[in-house]
Amino acid sequence: MILFWGAVVLGLALRLAFVLHTPRIAGDTLIYGDIAKNWMHHGVYGFAESASGPLPTLIRLPGYPMFLALCFRVFGDDRYSAVMLAQCLIDLGTCILLGDLARRIFGRRAGIAVLWMAALCPFTANYVAAPLTETLTLTCIVVAFYGLVRWKELEGGWNRWLWAIAMALAYAVLLRPEQGLLSVAILSAMGWVSLRGGFKGRNAAPVAVAALCVVLPLMPWTVRNWRTFHVFQPLVPKDAVDPGELIPHGFDRWYRTWAIEFVSTEDVYWNWNTAMIDIDDIPTRAFDTEEQYSRVEALLNKHNQDFNATPELDAGFGALAEERIADDPVRYYLVLPVARLVDMAFRPRTEMMESDLEWWKWRHPKQTIFAGTYALLNLVYFTAGAIGLWRWRRRGWGGHAVLAWSMIAFFALRCALLLTLDNSEPRYTLELFPLLILWAGALFVRIPESEITTGVGGRRVL
Repeated sequence: MILFWGAVVLGLALRLAFVLHTPRIAGDTLIYGDIAKNWMHHGVYGFAESASGPLPTLIRLPGYPMFLALCFRVFGDDRYSAVMLAQCLIDLGTCILLGDLARRIFGRRAGIAVLWMAALCPFTANYVAAPLTETLTLTCIVVAFYGLVRWKELEGGWNRWLWAIAMALAYAVLLRPEQGLLSVAILSAMGWVSLRGGFKGRNAAPVAVAALCVVLPLMPWTVRNWRTFHVFQPLVPKDAVDPGELIPHGFDRWYRTWAIEFVSTEDVYWNWNTAMIDIDDIPTRAFDTEEQYSRVEALLNKHNQDFNATPELDAGFGALAEERIADDPVRYYLVLPVARLVDMAFRPRTEMMESDLEWWKWRHPKQTIFAGTYALLNLVYFTAGAIGLWRWRRRGWGGHAVLAWSMIAFFALRCALLLTLDNSEPRYTLELFPLLILWAGALFVRIPESEITTGVGGRRVL
């Protein structure tokens, strides 16, 4: 119990430290908050941008505005400190649940180790200080995999863990559209258990009902979007724009011909149509010739006059994109997507702190050292997860092959999706950490004497 409560207390202290010293109330947080307040006070799911009343929107799913509206109802409008404290408790609950899942799979020692790794993981803990979807999404992921194990232990059927899985998957999709991939991984595993797990198909109906529960909450949202905007939109648009708004297909495509690191996302990608874009912030790999450099400079000069992204400007960048893709399609379709994924996974996760994004430049030595240490710790988590997964597989999954393969499927699907994104953001790989931490639990399994053999020279080896 001392080890358990020690992890919980230190985990809470870490999260409170982030809330006190690095709160992040900006960007998407204010978008979600504005939607929540207008929904709660005016019955309009939208933004307060018009003198005649809020303007409806469909660029964000209703899962997180629902959570904010509940918090605002209890604690008062814009009480983001209360929201962050609530997220502290929710995230600690996620850590405890992940530790118990590891205990059920690998044993008590592994369960305690996983609890400590989860509770003291600064990368996930940092996001409780940002009222965004990440904390609740991680909770849904852990609940879904935990529920899968418990549901299978009870031989499937209509037990309470079926409903826990269904609710977790449904709310995950309401939080973020790509969490449908979690439903694919979990429901496929449940279907396999139902049809091939020795239960003779009697669990097929419960699995179908669970799948229906994932879809049902999206139906009112889809109907609302049809009635309000006259578009069929069961999730949210990929470009996060409302119907009628200009989608910068040309600029986005040109951006994908060179973008890799997160600093470009913040200095260039997010500034399109909103703020100045300095050509000095664009790396030299964005230009194959001097002529391309001149064309980009001319287009940016027009953009920076009033930050107005006209169709003509977008078309100009689109023409540049076509040229660069034709010159080197392998770079565009393979090299750069993989590079962006690697950047999202392994760059220092200091994006929520007041830290230099170009951490590798020795302008602020303390920040560079801190960022390098953070990057090393991030690598430790990935390495521990990879080795743990390999060790778990080597021991035959220990009777949890369905869970293992569903987690691997979710990991792979998530990475495949990230290869298609324009912008590199480290938070998009945050959903991998519950899996990495659980897999690392396999490193703390005691090896039974029966699995140890005598090797050359009398040494004991596996």
